[in-house]
Amino acid sequence: MNAFTIKDLENLSGIKAHTIRIWEQRYNFLKPQRTQTNIRTYTCDELKAVLNIALLNKYGYKISHIDKMCPEEIRDRIVSLGNVQAQQERIVNEMIQHMVDLETGPLEDVLDNYISLRGIDKTITQVIFPFLEKIGILWLTNHINPAQEHLVSNIVRQKLIVGIEGAFSHVNVNKTVLLFLPEGENHEIGLLYTYYLLKSRGVNVLYLGANVPLKDVEFVANLKKPEYLYTHLTSVAHNFNFEKFLNEYTLRLGTNNLVVSGLLAQQYRKKVPENVHFKCCLPEVFEFVAMIS
Repeated sequence: MNAFTIKDLENLSGIKAHTIRIWEQRYNFLKPQRTQTNIRTYTCDELKAVLNIALLNKYGYKISHIDKMCPEEIRDRIVSLGNVQAQQERIVNEMIQHMVDLETGPLEDVLDNYISLRGIDKTITQVIFPFLEKIGILWLTNHINPAQEHLVSNIVRQKLIVGIEGAFSHVNVNKTVLLFLPEGENHEIGLLYTYYLLKSRGVNVLYLGANVPLKDVEFVANLKKPEYLYTHLTSVAHNFNFEKFLNEYTLRLGTNNLVVSGLLAQQYRKKVPENVHFKCCLPEVFEFVAMIS
């Protein structure tokens, strides 16, 4: 069984840790355990409860009223929320709940239903990407089991590949972007999403995939002369040195522009080489795609 920290609950629900502690004191839906060092830990059921309660609270229900509801009533009230954004958040929360319970069939059903209603483009932007942003912190802190990560990643990866295969643009942009993940990085989801964005806007994409040595990137870049190289760094191996990677890139491919997105780009604080451009949030990625297309 997973054990989540109060920071995990904060990141996944959007409720501040201070507020969660107040809820514990006043209401009955949270009874965290304590480690030997007195750190709170929460079960899967408590995580799911907080997700549901936070959603209802965000859209107008008072916590004191929610606390008196049975689980069935909470679910009914969530499903009946009329706000479009609320329903998108509900679906993301359902995906998180299916993930922690290893319910791959229901998780895939949620995605397939949304795709049939909204199409793959809106499913990616409205559901898949917010879901990945929420659970990404759990991957970094090892608060989900690797089996959960692999199962979820493979399902999402399959949907993205279907979206990429079906992506089409009436405009043919005469520009090429080479996508790759460096050695030590195997999380393809963010890079596949970028692939989808570029292809759907008519940009030519060279996709090398995950865990690629820079010498191989250099070989393809010298042969194909792309306008940009692009990587998305989510959760690399512990021995990965980002600064060393950037320096080696500059030595091998210093005349080629490199775009870096993902959590590591957000967290990096040292000086960045002139030919390297960080995209620290999804709107900045959108701006880059719009700029080259």
